[in-house]
Amino acid sequence: MTELIDAVDVVDVRFPTSRELDGSDAMNPEPDYSATYVTVRTSDGRQGYGLAFTVGRGNEITVAAVRSLAQLVVGLPLAEVFGDPGAFSARLTRDSQLRWLGPEKGVIHMAAAAIVNAVWDLRARHENKPVWELLADLPPEELVSLVDFRYLTDALTRDEALDLLLAAEPGRAERKKLLLAQGYPAYTTTPGWLGYTDDKLVRLAKEAVADGFTQIKLKVGADPVADERRLRLARDAVGPDVRIAVDANQAWGVPQAIEWLRPLAPYDPYWIEEPTSPDDVLGHATIRKAVAPIKVATGEHTHNIVMFKQLLQAGAIDVLQLDASRVAGVTENVAILLLAAKFGVPVCPHAGGVGLCEMVQHLAMFDYVAVTGTTEDRVIEYVDHLHEHFVDPVVIRRGHYVAPRTPGLGARLHAESATRFEFPDGAEWTVAVAG
Repeated sequence: MTELIDAVDVVDVRFPTSRELDGSDAMNPEPDYSATYVTVRTSDGRQGYGLAFTVGRGNEITVAAVRSLAQLVVGLPLAEVFGDPGAFSARLTRDSQLRWLGPEKGVIHMAAAAIVNAVWDLRARHENKPVWELLADLPPEELVSLVDFRYLTDALTRDEALDLLLAAEPGRAERKKLLLAQGYPAYTTTPGWLGYTDDKLVRLAKEAVADGFTQIKLKVGADPVADERRLRLARDAVGPDVRIAVDANQAWGVPQAIEWLRPLAPYDPYWIEEPTSPDDVLGHATIRKAVAPIKVATGEHTHNIVMFKQLLQAGAIDVLQLDASRVAGVTENVAILLLAAKFGVPVCPHAGGVGLCEMVQHLAMFDYVAVTGTTEDRVIEYVDHLHEHFVDPVVIRRGHYVAPRTPGLGARLHAESATRFEFPDGAEWTVAVAG
C-alpha cells in the first residue's frame, strides 16, 4: 500500500435545532446541533468521514483545531496509519506543542476525534466492513495495541486487557449472528427535551413505548416543581415497567442534586445522568451513595480515559456513558470499553447530538461481540433528529438499533446537507439572516 493521506478537509456544519427546542436541557436551553465535519482524502481518491459534535457557537474553534492538527496527518502513508492506529492517535493527542492546549482534553481532543474517526471510517471502507465488525474481527493482540497504558496500569494492565479479550474470543461468531438478527437495545430521549410542552412529552412517551422502547429519558434541573410534574406525567404515560432515566446536564451542586432528587424518587427514576460537574469525581461518588437505588450515570463530557479511570476507581458511577467525539475517537473509546469491562460497569453510550447515533452504535456493538459478550442493562441512546442528513442513517426497529452492514462509521453527510447547513454562508443560514 503506497497511498498517502493527501488532504484533511473540514466544514463547520450547523443545524438550527433551537427553532423547535430540539435538544433543549437545563444547561443548553437553545442548542443548534453542529458538526465539525472532516473528510480525509487519499492520493488514490478514497475518502473517510468523521465528525465532532458541538451545540453551535464555538464550532468554528473546533474547525480551526482540526486545521492545526491536519499538518500532522497530511503526507502520512496509509500503510503506516492503518498498521498502527494507536500510534496514529497518539500522534494527534500527544504532539509536543499542541497538547499544551489540553493535554488530552477540550477542543484539541475533540478535533483529534473527528480526524481519528474519519481514519477509522476510511479503513473500514477499505476493508469493506462496518467499523463494529472491523473491530470485532481484529485479533485480541491488535486490539490491545490500540491502548496507551501509560496512565492506566494502576487500574488496568495490558495483560488484564488481553485476558478480557481472549476470554470473549470463543463466542464472537455466535454473538455476531445474534446481533445481526436481533439488533442492540436502545432507549430514546426524544420525548424528554426540556423545552417541550407537557402534552408533547406525554404524546412522544406513549409513541416511544408503542415503538418498542423499554426506556425513555427526561431532562431535568431547571425547575423542581416542573420536574416532579413532568416525571409524574411520563410515568403515568408509560406505566410501571418502562424505565425512565433523568438527566440534569450538570445543573446542580452536590447537596442540591441529592435534595432535588428526593421528590422524584417515588416515580422510580432509573438513573440520574450528569447530576453535577463532569469533573467532580468525588461529588459523583457522594451523590451515588446518597441517592441509591437511583443509579448515577455520566460520561458525555468526561475528558479522557484518565477521568473515566478515576470515576471507576472511586465507585462514582453505575453507568458509563462514553461519547464518540468527546474523547479522541474510536481508538480511545476501545480503551474505555476495556476499562469499563474490567470494573464490571455497563456502558450506555451518549448519542444526544448530530451524528452520534450513527457512530456510537459501532462502539457498543463491538463491545457486545468482542469484549463483554452481553447487552444486559446496556442500551444506546437514540434521538430522532437529523438522521435524514446522513448517507447511512441509523435504523431503529422495535426499540433496537439494527446492526449496520454498510462499510464505514456512518458519519458521512449528504453533500447537499453539508453545503446547505455550512455556517455562516450556507443557504439555511443566509436565508435566516435575510429573514
